[in-house]
Amino acid sequence: MPTFPALRRLDRRGWRSGVRFAKVWQRLLGVERTVVEGVIFDEDAGAIIASVRPSKGATRRCGLCGRRCPWEDRGEARRRWRALDLGAIPAYLEADAPRVRCVEHGVIVAQVPWARHRARHTTAFEDQCAWLAAHCSRSAVEELLRIAWRTVGAIVTRVVADAHARHDPLEGLVRIGIDEVAYKKGHRYLIVVVDHDSGRLVWAAPGRDKKTLNLFFDALGKSGCARLREVSADGAEWIADVVHSRCLNARLVMDAFHVVQWATDALDEVRRDVWNAARREYGDKVLADRLKGCRYALWKNPEHLTKRQRGKLAWVAYTNARLYRSYLLKEELRLAIRLKGEEGIRLLAHWLNWASHCRIGAFVELARKIRRHRQPIEDALRSGTSNALVESTNTKIRVLTRVAFGFRSPDALIAMAMLAVGGCCPELPGRQTQLRLELGAAA
Repeated sequence: MPTFPALRRLDRRGWRSGVRFAKVWQRLLGVERTVVEGVIFDEDAGAIIASVRPSKGATRRCGLCGRRCPWEDRGEARRRWRALDLGAIPAYLEADAPRVRCVEHGVIVAQVPWARHRARHTTAFEDQCAWLAAHCSRSAVEELLRIAWRTVGAIVTRVVADAHARHDPLEGLVRIGIDEVAYKKGHRYLIVVVDHDSGRLVWAAPGRDKKTLNLFFDALGKSGCARLREVSADGAEWIADVVHSRCLNARLVMDAFHVVQWATDALDEVRRDVWNAARREYGDKVLADRLKGCRYALWKNPEHLTKRQRGKLAWVAYTNARLYRSYLLKEELRLAIRLKGEEGIRLLAHWLNWASHCRIGAFVELARKIRRHRQPIEDALRSGTSNALVESTNTKIRVLTRVAFGFRSPDALIAMAMLAVGGCCPELPGRQTQLRLELGAAA
């Protein structure tokens, strides 16, 4: 391999020796603590091959822990790592892969400063790939980087693991939200945990039961569980049981959206009963069709009704008092949730009394259900905490699944979710350097 002569540049005082070609190649290839020995163009591969070696302070380190270790042997052969493309031409780094003997991990391939352990791509290439995977479609990433989607999944997993090694996402949690999201047909679910303070996804695992949720609290540890002060969730009993048993200092708050959803479901049950009675018992097809057309008028909030829907609601009030009372019950419960605080709690108590004596089966049963969850609901009204942030994260996970046309394994989806909404997405290579140069020029 040829060595590089000095690059000459012109300043106000004339020509003089300046930056070496090796430094230029370091910047072009996006490597640090690396000595560029030579660069050739491989016509057969149609790629640029840069021969490199770690700098003096980066040699003889364990590939896993980074500890300085004695040499074991020179390894099997020279290896190549895919680097960032140089224009339209692929680039590779080529170097020896010696092995060292670590007191903790035994004989292992030595760490290299330009790539992660067991990776066949440079760190700069993987960071760019992870950023593109979080912001672009699957086909765009494959076409631009000239790699398979399975390779993208492996890269994303390494990038997320590296980010979690630098910063534990479970550290300092005080207020969290727990929910589940379906990621595949056949009742395949992920449990997701979101930090209310940072707004980030901090943990996810496939499953929808107490055993899976206990894995999160095991990872959090006793001190982390004791630090929690508030946990938001829906009305799932399996979540409440685990939270009450593992988080003794935290209060469980019920998501208000699910409470209103219960009331909407109860209202729709009453509407179906009235529709079936008009269709089967009375044989009035015209009445049944009009009741069927009132569905969205009964569901929507009053402030969002169109003129036609307000007319349908007035017709319901005139023709069927039972269905209209159900609508009023739903709206009063929604108002109690919107008011929040002590005023909302007082209105909730009034609603429970009304619903318990309304003689409408669906709402009598709903009143019993809300009484069972009354304390978490009242805590949510006092604190104003909801699962809206968690539901937003679930929506983003569904979008990731749609953009990627599905995932073969939940682990790949979890890694992609951590990258996109977990704060693990790296910056594009060279952006920090460019920012420092711009700040220096502005100063």
